[in-house]
Amino acid sequence: MSGAPISAGFIPLVDAAPLIIAREIGFAEEEGLDLKLSPAPSWSTLRDRLAMGQIEAAHMLFPMPVAAALGLGGFGKRIDILQVLSLNGNSIGVSRELAETMRASGFEFDFACAKRAGEALIAALDGPLRIGVPFPFSMHAEMLYHWLGALGLKAPQDLDVRTVPPPLMAEAMAAGDIDAFCVGAPWGSIAVETGVGELLLPGTAIRANAPEKVLAARHDWTEAEPDLTRRLMRAIWRAQRWLGQHENRGTAAEILSLRDYLDLPAELIERSLTGDLVISPRGEMRHVSGYLEFFAGAAAYPWASQAALVAARLAARMGLGREEAMTAARAICRTDLYRRNLADLGAELPGAREKIEGAMAEPTAVATQSGTLILSPDAFFDGWIFDPSKS
Repeated sequence: MSGAPISAGFIPLVDAAPLIIAREIGFAEEEGLDLKLSPAPSWSTLRDRLAMGQIEAAHMLFPMPVAAALGLGGFGKRIDILQVLSLNGNSIGVSRELAETMRASGFEFDFACAKRAGEALIAALDGPLRIGVPFPFSMHAEMLYHWLGALGLKAPQDLDVRTVPPPLMAEAMAAGDIDAFCVGAPWGSIAVETGVGELLLPGTAIRANAPEKVLAARHDWTEAEPDLTRRLMRAIWRAQRWLGQHENRGTAAEILSLRDYLDLPAELIERSLTGDLVISPRGEMRHVSGYLEFFAGAAAYPWASQAALVAARLAARMGLGREEAMTAARAICRTDLYRRNLADLGAELPGAREKIEGAMAEPTAVATQSGTLILSPDAFFDGWIFDPSKS
């Protein structure tokens, strides 16, 4: 490839697709970039590489830059959220032993109702639930705490939460280190394929269209390199638009399956892209509409209210000032760069930086600079709503 060199890190997950597709389909090259991608074995390694300047940008868990803005996690530098890379894509799985206990009680694994699934899981427990998440500051953890907390557990106090890198989640379950997990695609499916677990719920059952991964960069780099930042954002957004076209799913799965990326069968990856998931070693299948979303409904827009929500929850758990935390989190959502760098590509630009989170149970029309945008539902399973304007 020719062009200005730029390096980005990623974890081998299906939702790293925008970075991978930007390089492999040629969007980065068309924007004048030589995009070099490097996999990392864990989120902490990826964070450290970004902090030390070994990479310019990263595929990153949505709460990680928020935690850094609050002074949590030992990062020590401001990380900007340039755009959201993906919504959803997570699954909650349980061990075969726990699944058998739940089935014996009459639970049918409908893969749809968070309330029934959570109640069945809690009833089947004999002691604290040992559950794996990829990182302490993750939407996986946030969703689990909201879900089980709404059903009566004290979360995270009543849980034994363990950090396990996504590619090692099935191995941790096979070794008996965890009873359950919440992990991004396709690693939940790997637990099913290897016969060590069953899928209980998609993340969408807890909250529709939750932000999951972001394109993150150090603030000092985005300020020093506005042209490279612009080119990178445009290449990634064009890749997201390409991924949003259903006819490209098969090609995307083949590319992601390559040894340099996920190094897994394309068929397995394509299930995550289509939402047609095998949930048990018995071969039971469930379809989840919007299981993983890259583009529809202005999916890439970095809503400041979503960061404020995560900041408010982190502040409550860590004993930090709520208002100060929310203000710091809002600042890193670069809606200004999103508007400046993507408007001429036809990106849908909501007229506001914030919205009431969880208020949309149905597709909802909102005003944009060019007319009307249909936002996808974002409701929580228990009807909880977060209004960022209220303290």
